[in-house]
Amino acid sequence: MNNYKLLTPGPLTTTSTVKEEMLFDRCTWDNDYKSITQKIRAQLLELAGAAEDEYTVVLMQGSGTFAVESVMHTATTNEDRALIITNGAYGERIIKMAMYIGLNFKEYRVQYNEYPIESEIKAILEEDQEITHIIMVHCETTTGILNPIEMVSKLSKEFGKTLIIDAMSSFGGLEINVPLLGIDYLISSANKCIQGVPGFGFVIAKREKLLACKGNSRSLSLDLYDQWVEMEKDGKWRYTSPTHVVAAFSKAIDELLEEGGIPARFARYQNNNRMLRERLAKIGIHAYITDDKQSPIITTFLFPNEKFNFAEFYSYTKERGFVLYPGKLTDVDTFRIGNIGEIYEEDILALCEIIEEYMGVMVK
Repeated sequence: MNNYKLLTPGPLTTTSTVKEEMLFDRCTWDNDYKSITQKIRAQLLELAGAAEDEYTVVLMQGSGTFAVESVMHTATTNEDRALIITNGAYGERIIKMAMYIGLNFKEYRVQYNEYPIESEIKAILEEDQEITHIIMVHCETTTGILNPIEMVSKLSKEFGKTLIIDAMSSFGGLEINVPLLGIDYLISSANKCIQGVPGFGFVIAKREKLLACKGNSRSLSLDLYDQWVEMEKDGKWRYTSPTHVVAAFSKAIDELLEEGGIPARFARYQNNNRMLRERLAKIGIHAYITDDKQSPIITTFLFPNEKFNFAEFYSYTKERGFVLYPGKLTDVDTFRIGNIGEIYEEDILALCEIIEEYMGVMVK
């Protein structure tokens, strides 16, 4: 395979030094390896602005979806009822999880390009006194919309609900002060804004909430509480961990801090995103999400005209070194371009030139 630049929301383009960490084999029982796990857990707490006496971090094998489902299994019981806020495919995936585990829930759905409305959520919480949890995706990579986490946090505090945030595509790329927002469980993944590789997810959990979850899980391998109890001892995972991925992630966190932390990475991502949207708009390729709702993570673009063929467009850009992402909507034709990972201004400029060339060829 050629060494393409991945303009996707994860897996994404990683540094050569992150890749190099995977050249060495490590033993899961070895103290040096377990110390890497503990280092990662401590650093993630710092990135969340959380103190160890109030919050903890649990790493969970598998993709981000595994980590989300581990929280769904562990943080809820048959007596609970969840309000699940959706405006994209990943919120809808949480609905599917809830159905699989038999969780009592209510879905509050809005259009893919719209925010959830505060007054409507408040009305639901006032009317439905049985709701115990609020669950929402922060950045919906379906569209690139950045949902109003502060508003949902405020309502969660006001009504005393357990707040679960899927921050898969936002944590590490945007500042999220977990204690200030009162988030009880924040979930993300190794291969997103921290710029590691796929293989595990992580949960930043309020200790008080997690301590109350013993015996809740309907799954053995996805029992977040049991995983935490084992990991708290000395960094040992319950079952075989993705050792190469863990080492790469440890290096990726170090590189995030060397870049200047989350503020510096956010600035780079935001600049990438702004340049991309502005340049493509000039040639008739417009974003699906309005500027005020757009995340700096990934942008969904509308097909520019009826002649546009995504498969041909994808091949054209791939042959020139860039891999893009198909759309994930049902009502309109779209494609997506991510700008996270080891991607800089010069990469975005090069991509825009390629797209401009393609549009010129297509018109002819």
